[in-house]
Amino acid sequence: MRRTSPVVLAATVAIGVGAGFVLDQALTGSGRPTFTPSIMLPVLYVMLGAAVVAAALPIRRAVRGGAVRVDPFRALRIAMLAQASSLVGAFTGGMGVGLLLFLLTRPVPPSLGSTGAVIAAVVGAVVLVVAGIVAEQLCTIRKDDDDDQPGPPEPDATPSHH
Repeated sequence: MRRTSPVVLAATVAIGVGAGFVLDQALTGSGRPTFTPSIMLPVLYVMLGAAVVAAALPIRRAVRGGAVRVDPFRALRIAMLAQASSLVGAFTGGMGVGLLLFLLTRPVPPSLGSTGAVIAAVVGAVVLVVAGIVAEQLCTIRKDDDDDQPGPPEPDATPSHH
């Protein structure tokens, strides 16, 4: 599994910005109010980010201490959760920026409540992205000495044709 690339995160943010702007444009074009996220959304993002980092800490402790064997599938699952969290945070943070851009480009100044909720959602999404990246780093298992140079195949590794 590859680490989350900054290019992928930037592209995800850009897609989110466009989606947020187009969403508000479509809503106001059809006579509906603009989208305002719930104030609980940033709280959820922060809690999710804390949970992802908390799940990654035992993996890091096991890798650093070396005494406890790390289940590679568990480490992979947590790393994938961390990567998914950073991508979701990037998209929804970008979407919040798109919503904010739409609100600020309107001739009528937006209400403080709607801009505050959008800004809080963007900040929460940034926290989720950072937590996802940190958790992904915590789940990194160091390479073995023989990872760079593959050795001969093990005798049990060849498929049997019986």
